[in-house]
Amino acid sequence: MADLRPLASLSLTLVHYNPLDPISYFCAWLALVPQALCIVYVTLIWSTREIEILLMFIGQMACEAVNFALKRSLKEERPKQMHGKGYGMPSSHAQFVAFFSASLTLFLLFRHVPKPPSHSHTPLSLVSRIGLSALSLASAGLVAWSRAYLNYHTKKQIIVGFEGGLVFAISWFLLTVILRRNGHLEWLLEQNALRLFRMRDMVVEEDLCQAGWEKWESKKFANSASENSRKEPVIREKVDSGENRLSLK
Repeated sequence: MADLRPLASLSLTLVHYNPLDPISYFCAWLALVPQALCIVYVTLIWSTREIEILLMFIGQMACEAVNFALKRSLKEERPKQMHGKGYGMPSSHAQFVAFFSASLTLFLLFRHVPKPPSHSHTPLSLVSRIGLSALSLASAGLVAWSRAYLNYHTKKQIIVGFEGGLVFAISWFLLTVILRRNGHLEWLLEQNALRLFRMRDMVVEEDLCQAGWEKWESKKFANSASENSRKEPVIREKVDSGENRLSLK
């Protein structure tokens, strides 16, 4: 006899959309932006070991926890056209991307201190950083709008979620500034757990790509110098040998 038990779906990546509407299909992909950003967070934390990125990710998860609590306290239903589960106030997608874009903007405009230009590195100008910030905020707005287009949230739920993400991002940024100025962050980095994972705080002082490139260039120069130093005695020996043969003649 066939197994008649109903199948379940993984709601983490399940998105309902109108297959006949190209915009709806595009919005369905936008719904996966928070999951993609989480992958980016983890990848950057593991590859750079920067405490700045870890703090931003902790703030992101704390923002999600606040959203989770608000949904279960307000208990406002989603639009009737939506066939999913759960409450809709405030929109978690809108709150997530608002926090991310606002945090990135605050970092680029207030925390990021570019290195002076050099022959091998041109830092981001203020205009570029403003442009990246505007692009980030516009992208967040697009993700938030897509939730209304797919009928997952009402406009009010999206606006409240977006505003909540902005407020939480500003509050979290100010908290990290206080921790850094009071020396608490430096103390935290000296703890065994963070030292074990080689966590550091150099993201505003060092361009990781440039630092790696300069190290590679230095290594090539050192190898070239070492190779030349090994060849020089051989050449000198050949020259001396030739001179000796000429003197004998």
